[in-house]
Order: sequence, then C-alpha cells, then structure tokens
Amino acid sequence: MEFRPCIDIHNGRVKQIVGASLQDAGNTVKENFVAEQGADYYARLYRDAGIRGGHVILLNARDSGQYAATKEQALSALRAYPCGLQVGGGITPESAPEFLEAGASHVIVTSYVFRGGQICYDRLERMRSAVGSKKLVLDLSCQKVGEEYRIVTDRWQRVTEERVDQALLARLSEYCDEFLVHAVDVEGKAGGIERELAAFLGAWDGKTVTYAGGVHSYEDLELLKVLGKGRLNVTIGSALDLFGGKLSWEKVLDMCKKAENNC
Repeated sequence: MEFRPCIDIHNGRVKQIVGASLQDAGNTVKENFVAEQGADYYARLYRDAGIRGGHVILLNARDSGQYAATKEQALSALRAYPCGLQVGGGITPESAPEFLEAGASHVIVTSYVFRGGQICYDRLERMRSAVGSKKLVLDLSCQKVGEEYRIVTDRWQRVTEERVDQALLARLSEYCDEFLVHAVDVEGKAGGIERELAAFLGAWDGKTVTYAGGVHSYEDLELLKVLGKGRLNVTIGSALDLFGGKLSWEKVLDMCKKAENNC
C-alpha cells in the first residue's frame, strides 16, 4: 500500500472539504481546512519526502470565475514537482497536454467521458488517443445507491447509471493506467472508511487502485490494509496534520511503502 498525498484546490486556495457539499452555484463548499500556503509548497514537501503519485485536484468548474486562479495554483504545483503528481478536475483531450507539459505524470478524468449518465466510449477513446493509456487515471468516485455503488460525476454532484463492479473495472482497464476511487459518502467527514467499498476494491487484482475517503485514524489505515489485501493505495486529506488533522503525515508515510517513479 502506497500513500498518495493530495492537493485539493478551490477558489484558488488549497483546501480540505466535505466532498458531498461542493456546489457550482456560487462556488460554495463546506470547508474543513484552508491553507495559508500555496499548492507549490505542498508539492515541494511531497517531492522532498520522495512521495509520488499524489493528486492535484481542481475543484472549480471550468466556466467558474474562480477557475483561472485554481488552475494557476495547480500548474504551480506541477512545476514544483515534475513527474511526481497527477492532476484532475475538468480535464479534456484539449486541456490535458498543457498539464502534462507542466509536469503532471498523469491526468485524472471522470466527467468528460460521461454523457447522459453513462460512459461514452467514443469520448473515452478520444481521451486515450490524446494522452495515451499510460498517462490516464480514471476517477470512479462513487456513492452508494440501494445495494450498489454508482459513479458520481461533475465534482460529485451527479449520480450516474454506471455501477462500480468487477466487470466495469475489467472493461475500463484497457483505457487507463490506474483508478482513483473516492468514497463520496464518507469523504471529508472523518468518520471512518467505507468498509464495503474497500473490501470490494481489495478483491480486484488488476490495475492499481487508490482509495480515498474517511481515513481518520491509524486503525483505519491498518483496516484498509486488511480489507484492501495490501493492494490499495490510500489518500488521506483532512485527517493529516498537514491539513489541521491529528495524523502525522510522516508516520502515515512510514506505514505505507513509497511509490516508484512512474513518469
């Protein structure tokens, strides 16, 4: 299990948020933490610690008046740590090259490849053609609906018809290098991990998967190791001391193995 750090950016500031509270209307969100430092500060911190594969996420919509400030923060992080960070948030085949040229190892994509609540494989193919499967991470962040997990798009505001199951993971694997899965129901709430989802993802023996959502104790981290059978990587946000939480990010790193250079 690798620790994959995060740099979430909203309205031009590094933040930790309650994921399900994000609203495009008025660029509003429930905040857990707002950093005084810029995104490049965290990028250099991760670089100096030798942590690779972290996620820089732009939380503003591309048509938002705050998107330009958020994008500039993201680019500053990528330039500070070339090949060490992935980037996501409104990425399209047209915008992806700029982020890769700025230093991103991968682009992370969800919303672009959806139309009408379903995956549009023509758009997915265009994205793969633009960047190559080795540079593409598919974000399958999901929310429980009844007895199944459904992918959510548009900054976690829209529940799709696509169910996260083994068949979907297998089908999408040919298009990407990794998967990123936020457990939206517990994201940013510091109430523990989504055990059922973690166990399901741990049963997947294919492409690399990074789990995010709810980790707020070292016991959570150990539980995730067990449920994920050592296969899952982990992102921790609000619970880290870097973002006002109680978990030492250095101890978390020590509990997880370091990632290799994948750029």
